[in-house]
Amino acid sequence: MGKRIAKEVSIAIAEAVKQCRVDVIAAYPITPQTHIVEHLSELVANGELDAEYITVESEHSAISACLGSVATGARTFTSTSSQGLALMHEILFIAPALRLPVVMVVANRALSAPISIWNDHGDIMAERDIGWIQTFAENGQEAVDLVYHAFRVAEDRRVMFPAIVNIDGFTLSHMIEPIELPDQEQVDRYLPPFRPRYKLDPRKPLTMGPVGIPEIYTEAKKAQDEAFKNAYRVILKAWDEFEEVFGRRYRPVETYRMEDAEVALLIMGSLAETAMTAVDRMREAGKKVGLVRLRLWRPFPLRDFVKAVKGLKVLAVIDRALSPGATGGPVGTEVRSALYQVPGRPRVVNFIAGLGGRDVTVEDFEEMADRAYVYMKKKPKEPYEMIGVKE
Repeated sequence: MGKRIAKEVSIAIAEAVKQCRVDVIAAYPITPQTHIVEHLSELVANGELDAEYITVESEHSAISACLGSVATGARTFTSTSSQGLALMHEILFIAPALRLPVVMVVANRALSAPISIWNDHGDIMAERDIGWIQTFAENGQEAVDLVYHAFRVAEDRRVMFPAIVNIDGFTLSHMIEPIELPDQEQVDRYLPPFRPRYKLDPRKPLTMGPVGIPEIYTEAKKAQDEAFKNAYRVILKAWDEFEEVFGRRYRPVETYRMEDAEVALLIMGSLAETAMTAVDRMREAGKKVGLVRLRLWRPFPLRDFVKAVKGLKVLAVIDRALSPGATGGPVGTEVRSALYQVPGRPRVVNFIAGLGGRDVTVEDFEEMADRAYVYMKKKPKEPYEMIGVKE
């Protein structure tokens, strides 16, 4: 196994990308993901990574260059945040439709306005329907491991979809944590060379992205959707293989102290560790509280999720993004939809917290769990509540 050392998470991610033997990196700097691609540029400049590093004039150009490179069969990586991800929006839909397995790390950050460089999930929730595989990391080790997993799944010939690894901006990206980087031999054993099913080659010409007339567009999207759902099996298999090679086990839905829980908090990302402390405190006080964490966001892990919340009376979904005018946050509305036809489903209550990098404390999680206990007996007045608002 590799050696466990203290590293900034962004630097560790760049080192993991290097170990994946990428061929092309195209990126544009934006806080708080800059350290990832900055370190990759140093690795290329120093001759430690044999790859093409493309400097571009915008994030729109970065993702466009990535699509061109991966279409020729080059293993390709990029990274962005917030407004940069929003600027990519037009191109993001094209990658899955053309089955181009780019891997991207998004250091999640709030969207303007007002201008905020701090963390929430507003940027990626605005892109939840782009058709990319999406995972969320809880800590630095998981962020690194999910990079290996993203390449392994995205490039599988049964999948061929792009993948995003989400890390909380600053909360993870700029933290120094003890991280184990595996030996190169282990990575090579887990991640085979990229062999695309189709690629641009002047010796074997083909067309990518032609016009889809009304008579074929629906069928093309149906085929894309079915293939995306079928990728779920490969995602699980790749995590099983990850455990065999590296010794760490990952699942699409993780639970904590759920054995007899009546109320559970549901969250994604690094705040789950804070929420665990709140769960421990409430357990000590005799309250049957647990935690559910979604690691895989797309494709949504429906069966595993339903199994994880079985037997609950109330599920408190904590969103870190706002959907103005909607009936809840993005995760809250997704969860309500997922459980709508499930017999004996728990009552879903939705809280929105941590916008624009505001701290969500152990006490905040305890407050949300206590409110969920109240809603065990009475219906909330509103479809969602915002936590920590200064009146």
